[in-house]
Amino acid sequence: MPMHNPPHPGEFISGVYLEPNGISGRELATKLDVAPSTLSRVLNGSSRITPEMALRLSKTLGRSPESWLAMQDSHDLWVARQNVDLRRVAKLQLRAA
Repeated sequence: MPMHNPPHPGEFISGVYLEPNGISGRELATKLDVAPSTLSRVLNGSSRITPEMALRLSKTLGRSPESWLAMQDSHDLWVARQNVDLRRVAKLQLRAA
């Protein structure tokens, strides 16, 4: 069952890892070996989690890379469902194989 309005992974990272532990984005960026601006874009939701970032997050924060990517996909799909108009999209009729 799809989650209602799943958070962007950046929001999740901030709320679960950074804020409760008093860790700054700059400190996490250093641990991830990425530029602070790169992480900032993820944290503020303007960039998505890439496979490379998923590997970095997995090593630094835990969780599998697949879980980070699944979280991003869930968020992206929810956003798409809010914005894509499918009324004119038709089903293609295929012959049974």
